[in-house]
Amino acid sequence: MRIGYDIIRKMHLEIERKFLVAGDYKSSATSSLHICQGYLASTPKATVRVRIYGDKGFLTIKGKTGVSGMSRYEWETEIPVDDAQELMLLCGSGLIDKTRHLVPVGDHVFEVDEFHGANEGLTVAEIELSSEDEPFEKPSWLGEEVTGDRRYYNSSLLMHPYSSW
Repeated sequence: MRIGYDIIRKMHLEIERKFLVAGDYKSSATSSLHICQGYLASTPKATVRVRIYGDKGFLTIKGKTGVSGMSRYEWETEIPVDDAQELMLLCGSGLIDKTRHLVPVGDHVFEVDEFHGANEGLTVAEIELSSEDEPFEKPSWLGEEVTGDRRYYNSSLLMHPYSSW
């Protein structure tokens, strides 16, 4: 039953809040990496994503978002980048292209995604929390909160790109 153990060990409840960006965050970024990702499946219950993050590949399954829009189960495992590239060929709805900037603020790190291609002009910051009511410092560049707004889910941005809004 080793496989079951690995899945349980890697599954966790992801709690995150999402915001638009309304100012300069890049001067505080400690690193930046290119991300290309696509979706092998996307249903109301779950999404299956393949991602190349820098020089690494990942396969991720995300469950349905909870009522608050902040929480959902996530299972992720690293896969060989060559496998990720091959799986991307199966992503019929296209790919998301973005640069992720890591920006430390207080005790947390914001992941700021600067989108390219059909989503050019969209910049979104996410922060992962240990509970839905965990306090965190809000930097001056943080704009409107869009947590739970499905338009800003990466899987939705493939079907309805920011440039078409």
